[in-house]
Order: sequence, then structure tokens, then C-alpha cells
Amino acid sequence: EEHMWQILEKAIGEAAEKFVETRTREGENLKQDLLGKLDYMVTLVDQIEERSPKIVEEYRAKLEDKVKELLEGSSVEGRIAAEVVIFADKVCTDEETVRLRSHIEATRKELTAGGSVGRKLDFIAQEMNREANTILSKANDLEVSDCAIALKTEIEKVREQIQNIE
Repeated sequence: EEHMWQILEKAIGEAAEKFVETRTREGENLKQDLLGKLDYMVTLVDQIEERSPKIVEEYRAKLEDKVKELLEGSSVEGRIAAEVVIFADKVCTDEETVRLRSHIEATRKELTAGGSVGRKLDFIAQEMNREANTILSKANDLEVSDCAIALKTEIEKVREQIQNIE
């Protein structure tokens, strides 16, 4: 019995060491994959932020042309300005992009801190998804809609990967 235990103990010890090595390597690969996805998400947020002011300006020009055409030269600058302000407020995604950046940074910190972070990351991913949904609902532009959809897709990939983290 003692002899068998010595053989088994050695085999079990080696198996446990290999298991830990494999999990550590898998965890590092998962971390690198998630960091890459976060980088891509920042790029999408950058594109949304870059496009947003242009949407309002394009709307203003389009509205101005339509109103001038309808009123043939009457002065309506005040009405146009008011309408543009209302439109800009409806499509403004500044708050959402700021929160998204914050969530992305929080995810990076949790990943690099190590330890048991799976539940925290899952919660953060849910919050990122809410922000992306809000951006998509406010989107009045194909380019912003495409970025928001890409964000949602990437967030879903992150959520799937997070399911593999303790």
C-alpha cells in the first residue's frame, strides 16, 4: 500500500503541476485576447466621438437648405439654431462614450490586477453593453450605427471570454 501511494502521489503531483501550468498559460492567452478586444473597442469609441460633431453639422446644413427652400429667403436662423440644438441633444453620445471608456479602463485594471475577477468583469461587460445600446438607439447616422453594432459584437465576445475566467 505504501509503495502504491508513493507511485500515485508522484503521478498526482505531476498532473497537478501540469494542470496549474496549463491554466496559467490559458489565463495569460485569454488576458491578451481580451486586451486586444478592448483596444479595438477604444478605436470604435474614437470613431463615434469623431463622427458625432459632423452629424450635427450635416443635419444643420440639410435643415437650413430645406427651410430656405420652403421659405425662399426668409430669415429663419433662430428657428434653425433651436432645431439644431434640440437635434444635437437627442443624438449626443458624450456621456455614453465617457462611461464606455471608463468601463474599458476598469476592465483593463481588473485583468492586470489578477485574482478572482470573473464576476466583476461580467458586471462591467453588462454596463458596456448598456452604453453601446444607448449609443445605437441615439444613432441617427449609418457610420455611428455601424460602430455601435461592432461595439456590441465585441462586447459579446468579451462576455463569452469572461465566462472562462474565475
